[in-house]
Amino acid sequence: MIRGEVRVPYAVWDERVKAFRAQALYYKEIIEYLDRSRLPFRDYTQDSPPCPDLICSVHLRGYQQRALDAWSEAGKRGVVVLPTGAGKTIVALKSIELVNQPVIIVVPTLDLVEQWRSRLEKEFGVEVGVYGGGENNLRAVTVSTYDSAYLRAGELGNKFNLIVFDEIHHLPAEGYRQIAEMFTAPYRLGLTATLEREDTLHTEIPRLVGGVVYRLRSEDLAGKYLSEYSLQRITVELTDDEKAEYERHYKVFTDYLNSHNVRLNSPVAFQRFIMRTARDRDARQALLARNRALNIAFNSEAKIKALEEILRSNPKDRVLIFTQHNQLVYRISKRFLLPYITYTTAKEERHEILERFKNGRFRAVVTSKVLDEGIDLPEASLGVIVSGTGSSREFIQRLGRLLRKSEGKRAKLIELVSKETTETRTSMRRKRSPVEATETQSGQVNK
Repeated sequence: MIRGEVRVPYAVWDERVKAFRAQALYYKEIIEYLDRSRLPFRDYTQDSPPCPDLICSVHLRGYQQRALDAWSEAGKRGVVVLPTGAGKTIVALKSIELVNQPVIIVVPTLDLVEQWRSRLEKEFGVEVGVYGGGENNLRAVTVSTYDSAYLRAGELGNKFNLIVFDEIHHLPAEGYRQIAEMFTAPYRLGLTATLEREDTLHTEIPRLVGGVVYRLRSEDLAGKYLSEYSLQRITVELTDDEKAEYERHYKVFTDYLNSHNVRLNSPVAFQRFIMRTARDRDARQALLARNRALNIAFNSEAKIKALEEILRSNPKDRVLIFTQHNQLVYRISKRFLLPYITYTTAKEERHEILERFKNGRFRAVVTSKVLDEGIDLPEASLGVIVSGTGSSREFIQRLGRLLRKSEGKRAKLIELVSKETTETRTSMRRKRSPVEATETQSGQVNK
């Protein structure tokens, strides 16, 4: 809120309080405008907790230093895009040291809250505040989930000078973007391995945080800083019964699209179709038929046999098995007696499973989407995507689970795709990587 006989950028008059108002997002620009205009003013906005010297001893690799320099030269605002395992956290730690003022790190999961809290306390030797998981403790260095930062933006918005958004591709969501809009922090850093979203909301990020200031891809660092890796696609045949069921259900879907001249050529178009199903019974039946067809392609018996051959042929690898839905997670877990992790897995059980995977007691874990981001598993060397979406971000995140470097490791990510189904197009959409996958047929794995 700006009181006085002057109009400032980004502000609008609020008749209720007889003053100008502006989003906290523009606090820095407003202060700079007043300074340039040499207008006398008093600033009562910031109410930050006392902050000790924030000094850490981590050393930056060359590309990490270049990322930090690019961010600093951009006014300490912007996004750094680095592949999983490339040290985005290290860049953030040095940005905190560079600013040396109260900071909040916003993360999507409670697992990441704990990871960040542990690392921050180790590097800076300070008590770290936490918002999320039942904790509400403000400190000069604080970690929060996106949910808690959103819910408490009115309370926390003027407490920090630097805000770090980990996995920043979450930020443009309808509610979460208000975190950036309601925090006054003049310095902002976004971190991600996969900036783009399947919708167009990522275009909001430059307004909220700043544009991309530095970007590297997995292939830029593979071999030296990340593990060498390869991609492989294995196509499998549906059984005759599966194929007949798939074609019957999918025809219901395509017949509806053709008869109603519906073109699903973009995510927005598909969202409109979903909205249409609420008022059009035939559209809903078509959508349900499509989902049944996809369920057949995702859960084909041939995929289970191909997975069995992969596990048998790679006895020394630590394996992460990814699926789209929990139904297939449970089926694979029961079939191969493997531990599983889904969103329903209790925190303690999840921690125990991951620890046993790291120490070698479990050689494979099957999961749906909960391990796609924010989990550090350098022991994992083989990933198998049994089913998934067409999201390139999801694909890159799953590949990233395998790329943390360890001696002698060469990572491999294998996709299982049902032949002559829409899953083949899904695979092409998600795998937008310059590294070409080799392709085999009917469960044959190249050695």
